[in-house]
Amino acid sequence: MSGSRSDGAPRGALPGLGPVRAFLDRARDARSLAPRTIGTYRRSLEGLARWLAAQGWSGDWSALTSRQVRDFVIERQRTHARPSVHNQISALRAFLADLRRRGELGASPAAGVALPKLPRRLPKLFTETQAEGFLAEPEGRARVAETPLSRACDRAALELLYGGGLRVSELCGLRVGDLDLGSGLARVLGKGSKERLVPVGEVAVDAVRAYLALRGEGGREAPLLLAPRGGPLHPRAVQRLVKDRLRAAGLPMDLSPHKLRHACATHLLANGADLRLVQEQLGHASLSTTQVYTHLTLAKLREVHRKAHPRAS
Repeated sequence: MSGSRSDGAPRGALPGLGPVRAFLDRARDARSLAPRTIGTYRRSLEGLARWLAAQGWSGDWSALTSRQVRDFVIERQRTHARPSVHNQISALRAFLADLRRRGELGASPAAGVALPKLPRRLPKLFTETQAEGFLAEPEGRARVAETPLSRACDRAALELLYGGGLRVSELCGLRVGDLDLGSGLARVLGKGSKERLVPVGEVAVDAVRAYLALRGEGGREAPLLLAPRGGPLHPRAVQRLVKDRLRAAGLPMDLSPHKLRHACATHLLANGADLRLVQEQLGHASLSTTQVYTHLTLAKLREVHRKAHPRAS
C-alpha cells in the first residue's frame, strides 16, 4: 500500500487545506496581507480544519454550516485567550469572503459570528530620553566583526524606523529610489500594498547619505538597506539590532522595533502635531487606531499636572 489517499493527498493530511493554501498564496502574491498576518491566518485555518476533521468533516468548505462555526468558536472561547479567538475568527471571515468572491461559496456561515472585543492596551513606549539614548552610538559595540559599512547601515535603519514611524517590513522594503534625500520624503509601501509619502527627518537623511557614501547607491531599484551578504536587510536582522542596542543602552529588553513606531507617533503628538497628519504618517486606515496615542499623551499630561499644579493634589 502507498502512503497516499485515493484523492492524492498524503495519508493523514488534513482535508480542505488546498483552498486555504490557494487563498494565502493569492494574498501573498497580491501583497494584500502582511507576511505576519499570513502566518497567523495559516495557523488559524489549519486549526479549524483539524477541529472539523475530528468531527468527521469531508473537507468541502461549501458544506460548512453556521452551527459548525458557532461550535468551533464556543470551544475556542473555552480553551484560548480572547486575542487568539479574535484572530481565528478574522482569518475564517477573510477566507470565506474570498471563497464567496470566487463563486465557490454561497452565504458565509460565519456571517453572524461577532468578533470578541479586545481590551485596548496602551503600548509600552520609549520616552524621548530613552529614544535619544537608544539611537546614540554605543561606546561598547554589542556585535563582533563589524565594519564601518555595517555600523552606517545600522544607524540608517534605526533613524528611519524612528524618524519615519515605519514598520519593520516597510523599512526592509525600501529601495534607493524610494527616498528623496533632498526633500526628506520616503515612498513607503504599507499594508494592503498602499503607498504613502512620509517625512523621515534630517537626522535620518544624514544617516542614509553617510551609508550610501560608503556603499554606493547601486541604482534606484536596488534595496536601500543591504544585508552583509547582499540582498535586502531582513526583518529578523533589524530585530536583532534593536535587541543589541537595548542591551548596550541599558534599556528594558521588552521594547521592540515596533515600539520605535509608537514612539514616533507619541512624540509627534506630544510636540503639537495634528492627529490626522500622524494618521497619514503611520498609514493607519482608521483615525481610531491613531487615537490610542492621544491617550498616551494625555496620560503623560495628567502625570505632569499632578506633580506640578498647585491644585492637583
